[in-house]
Amino acid sequence: MSDKSIEEKRKTLEKETMALQGLRKEQATLVENRQKLDSQLQENELVEKEFKLLKDGARIYKMIGPVLVPQDKAEATANVEKRLEYIRGETKRVEKRLEELSNEQQKLSMNAYRLQMEIQGVSKA
Repeated sequence: MSDKSIEEKRKTLEKETMALQGLRKEQATLVENRQKLDSQLQENELVEKEFKLLKDGARIYKMIGPVLVPQDKAEATANVEKRLEYIRGETKRVEKRLEELSNEQQKLSMNAYRLQMEIQGVSKA
């Protein structure tokens, strides 16, 4: 194999390694986002359970800035349900992207490994 071919493979290997690092950064960000979503989901599920325990005439207040504003129970319940729906949708989106990233990382890792073996094989010869 020529020096040009080896150099091309090294450059390709370097590009693949950089791409792999980028995917790992994105994965770390997504994992962090997933943890935040889990926390929000638990919090909102707890609020939903508390709302179910309340009587119809119970007073519910919503904090807007430093002020507590009275809110209708039906409206408050609807808001929590919408938030739960949104959080679950975001969680599914993040999980799907994490799965895609895992597959991309696996492909890049295999290609990088193959290139590394080819380069080492040529270097030894």
